[in-house]
Amino acid sequence: MAKYQLLLPKMGESVAEATVIKWNKNPGDRVDADEAVMEIATDKVDSDVPSPVAGKLIEQLYQENDVVQVGAIIAIIETDEPETATAAPEAQLAPEVETTIPSIEVPHVAESAPVEESQTDFKEYTPFNEVRYDAPAPVIENQEVTEHQPDIATPVDIPGIAQLEPQAPSPYDQNFKGEGRFYSPLVRNIASQENISIDELDRIPGTGSEGRLTKDDLLSYIQYKNSPAAQKAEAPVQSFAPAESNTHSIVQPVAEAPETTVEPPNAVLPEESTISQPDTLNDVVTAEEPVAASPAPEPVKEPEVTAPPKAEPLAERVNASEPKVEAAQAKPTPSLSSVSGADEIIEMDRMRRLIADHMVMSKQTSPHVTSFVEADVTGLVLWREKVKGSFEKRENEKITFTPIFIEAVVKAIKDFPMINVTVNGTQIIKKAAINISMATALPSGNLIVPVIKKADELNLLGITKAVNDLANRARTGKLLPDDVRDGTFTITNVGSFGNVMGTPIINQPQVAILAVGTIKKKPAVIETPQGDVIAIRHMMFLSLSYDHRVVDGALGGSFVRRVADYLEKWDANRDI
Repeated sequence: MAKYQLLLPKMGESVAEATVIKWNKNPGDRVDADEAVMEIATDKVDSDVPSPVAGKLIEQLYQENDVVQVGAIIAIIETDEPETATAAPEAQLAPEVETTIPSIEVPHVAESAPVEESQTDFKEYTPFNEVRYDAPAPVIENQEVTEHQPDIATPVDIPGIAQLEPQAPSPYDQNFKGEGRFYSPLVRNIASQENISIDELDRIPGTGSEGRLTKDDLLSYIQYKNSPAAQKAEAPVQSFAPAESNTHSIVQPVAEAPETTVEPPNAVLPEESTISQPDTLNDVVTAEEPVAASPAPEPVKEPEVTAPPKAEPLAERVNASEPKVEAAQAKPTPSLSSVSGADEIIEMDRMRRLIADHMVMSKQTSPHVTSFVEADVTGLVLWREKVKGSFEKRENEKITFTPIFIEAVVKAIKDFPMINVTVNGTQIIKKAAINISMATALPSGNLIVPVIKKADELNLLGITKAVNDLANRARTGKLLPDDVRDGTFTITNVGSFGNVMGTPIINQPQVAILAVGTIKKKPAVIETPQGDVIAIRHMMFLSLSYDHRVVDGALGGSFVRRVADYLEKWDANRDI
């Protein structure tokens, strides 16, 4: 039986990796030729991976939610065909290689006299190795600790430390260690840009499959790491470093007298208090020098020790500041329920996150400008009502307004080709093909944008069939990666939801997008040879958003006006 290595196919020029969503076949299952083995997801579209051969799936090399590079082996399929002829000579050569290996061995060398001398020399140097590596280590450490031990304060003896330590609890367990975890190329790239080592990555808990670290986990950790709350969590431990004698002299008044307060770093006095508080414990010793110099074993009885006016006890101030710290830390920490329990927190799915990132990137990249035009499409509406019945009987397909809008856009692009461009730095790339992207709403509430390739080479019938085919496959999840690539201009039909007009966001790297509003009957002024009259007409708005880096108002306004002209001058006697 021959074994076939199933590779992750190439899914476009800009697609370098994909995520395994689901395995349709398990090891041991029979696989037919062109049958889908697994479902994958890219930043463009979800797709199936079919098997080009028939056989039995014997091994899955990746699990669900794993990120796989294009061209990598994802599964092994055992086919019914015999092994190729090239495999037989390799199998025959294998025993020959095994037989030659023993002939290379030299068993007598180990028994020779020089070797015994070498072993003896090695044993003589063994004590030296032990002294070299083991003995100095504890001696040096003990000396360093002994020299610096008097300068290090013991924070355990300072009252209030037990209350200050939980002031800023970290959501990341320092004892966590995820050694041997897989990190996707995206996670590694973000970690490299943020100067985060692999050892630090191993200490970040993950929420992915089997504890895998996701992009959101890493971004939340970076946000927490750079937040003021994370810096405050470390400040109390690092700032309390007074001399040992001063520590004991000032600890007793604070511990015994509730009125006496010592201001820790990061603790905030009430707004009405005008007393300036020191930043560190060393400053406290300087400010309250008489207390530190008091020789009494029980300073609580000393009348000189008094509390600052309007100062609250240390425990109350620490407890009062804790909700603020928790609120600051709650932002980067993902939660599945609200504090009150009344609100529902819904995590974005993968496609919604991609849409969100793409929309934000577009607004940050292109300065958006939107122009509006109102069009009288009465003739177009009447023509469609006349031909839609016969067209559906003949072609077994419905004709909607979308292919009509696409045809008008294609004609306008031919008149204004600088709308059909992309931007690469300081370069404007004028596209030769006119590929129309059409935004399609999915049953899940998400959005996908399939592309009609070379729409300028299709007539109205061809555009209609392409629109219906792509829309149906988009709603059933049957789109291929190539179906969402290489668009040069986008149309979105906001009128299908009853909207009059919209200000759409440009679909990068394109430079313009057209929104078509709903068609409504309105009273309008019509110019006739006999004079102006008011009549009920079918009216609609066209909204064009364009990239002001390369499309000025004259070009954008003229283009959308030209589209409206083609729709208004529709031939009522046209055949399809």
